Amino acid sequence: MTATSTLTSGVWRADVRRSTASFEVANLGRGVHGTVPVTAGTLEIGADGALLAVHGTLDLGSIDTGNARRDLDLRKPNLLDLDRHPTMTFHSTSARADGSGWHVTGTLSARGAATELDGVVTLSSAEGAEAVLTATTRLDRRTLGVRAPRLLIGRYVDITVTAVVRPA
Repeated sequence: MTATSTLTSGVWRADVRRSTASFEVANLGRGVHGTVPVTAGTLEIGADGALLAVHGTLDLGSIDTGNARRDLDLRKPNLLDLDRHPTMTFHSTSARADGSGWHVTGTLSARGAATELDGVVTLSSAEGAEAVLTATTRLDRRTLGVRAPRLLIGRYVDITVTAVVRPA
């Protein structure tokens, strides 16, 4: 199954109740996992099956690592500065077909900063007028100005977004 032959042209919108974002980052040498609610997401498919655009928004203000104290610490200005910047957005700038999905490049914005980010979007399943897409990427937190000793918080954050989408 290839994404370019499966998804019909037009705008596809994420079902935010059934879509999830998760991340993993090293913390004191151990992996910390967390989730962030998806609040919006769209992708545009061209008549030829090409991915034309991807847009997404996450509610960082509702980040959940399973540790209330750590979640409060992430709100601090030197980390995610969530009181001033509670959302993270992604807007694609290019995409090319890649196996069962696309290699996507775009701009990720969070904490009042923006960085270019590459990732892969794959088609996990497609049934009727619904599809499940999985996007994966690795973010260098320093490119957004998140400053912390690497021993405390790892440099790289692995992000996975699983979105259930339907034609708009």
